[in-house]
Amino acid sequence: MSRSSLIRLKNELTQGAGLLVPGAANALTARVIASAGFTALEVTGAGIANTYFGVPDVGLVTATELTDHVVAIRDAVEIPILVDADTGFGNALNVGRTVRQLERAGADMIQLEDQTFPKRCGHFDNKTVIPKEEMVQKLKAAVDARQDDRVMILARTDARESEGLNAAVDRAAAYHEAGADVLFIEAPLDTEELAKIPRSVPGLHFCNMVVGGKTPLRPREELGRMGYAGIFYANVALQAALLAMKNVLGHLHKHGTIAGIEDAVMSFEDRQKMIDIDKFKSLEKRYS
Repeated sequence: MSRSSLIRLKNELTQGAGLLVPGAANALTARVIASAGFTALEVTGAGIANTYFGVPDVGLVTATELTDHVVAIRDAVEIPILVDADTGFGNALNVGRTVRQLERAGADMIQLEDQTFPKRCGHFDNKTVIPKEEMVQKLKAAVDARQDDRVMILARTDARESEGLNAAVDRAAAYHEAGADVLFIEAPLDTEELAKIPRSVPGLHFCNMVVGGKTPLRPREELGRMGYAGIFYANVALQAALLAMKNVLGHLHKHGTIAGIEDAVMSFEDRQKMIDIDKFKSLEKRYS
């Protein structure tokens, strides 16, 4: 694990910082995020489900598959990595094992949520949550399991839908007391709710901007003023890539050529730069 990434994340993640954290489903997307100048990324569970299996975010990704993606992404980039670990893949004992695996794989922050299993995308309907007391114990197990206490535990609650905002705030406070370093109340429904969350619970807070989701999209500056330390754009890269692929492939199928839309496709040269071809050419030359 990169010790420098742990230190960098701790330094950048402060109350009101509004740190922008796009999501990556694979190492290639992680390289694009880093090359765009972002200083942290999230390994998105929904993105892995969508891209790796072509299925919705309904709890089908395993701990091993997630860990494999984190290993690949950690090898590709040096910026801090936040990992969406869903419900921790079981009870408190499973959570401890998940945290140890992801820490060894290179995670700088590990996100755990209080949904029942199988979990659902945070912006789907009909989510259910486990008892608050059970989640508190899972978070205690996560805190105890990490080998380096600079690795941060993010506690997410999805209770807004089923129990209301006040209950979600109460859960966040309990999770903070249990030792979570960062808090995340998923899917507030309006700007007023967004603003209330950081005011209601001490500690560092994340929010999630989902295009087409339940929460209104607000700019970084406004969210920072509300007090948010970080802002997830968990699947904006995935949604942009899907639209581009759909449009280009649709044009190719209809016309038999991409003539006229070449600008919609990254050049061969730029693609090679994105995957750091010069580094591998240098290594080939060195070891020839």
